[in-house]
Amino acid sequence: MEKNNKDDMSTSYTREIIVSTIPKEIFKALTTGFNKWWTTGCNFLSKSGDKITFKFGASYWVMLAINLIPEKLVELECIEAHHVHDGLPSSILNEWKGSKLIWNIHRQDDKTKIVFTHKGLVPSLECYDICKQGWDYFFVNSLKQYLDTGKGSPFV
Repeated sequence: MEKNNKDDMSTSYTREIIVSTIPKEIFKALTTGFNKWWTTGCNFLSKSGDKITFKFGASYWVMLAINLIPEKLVELECIEAHHVHDGLPSSILNEWKGSKLIWNIHRQDDKTKIVFTHKGLVPSLECYDICKQGWDYFFVNSLKQYLDTGKGSPFV
């Protein structure tokens, strides 16, 4: 990952969704419910300093919980990456290492807005297009579906 792009939030992948769910339930989905909307078989987070591993076939990412502020913020840092994808160069293997996943939760009247930024996932990375598609599916669609209906579409 290029150091000069890692801190540039303006080019990092960012999306937002609005759901009917209360912040307490959203925080739960982002700490103990990843298996309901992102990928099955992962452990859970209960406090800053906890580690969680997300697996997608032969690929995996180990994340460290940097900030867990109930009902407000979940921030994870990728401390180990092993991204394997047919058709993409092997240089993608460690591209996520050092990047951060940041979910900000904001209550707005009877709805809640979640702003997600994958800080460091920038267009210059080899994995950008496939990772953007993945986040568009898992964050924009599966997490929203899980929070609105109770049923997400995680990777199994």
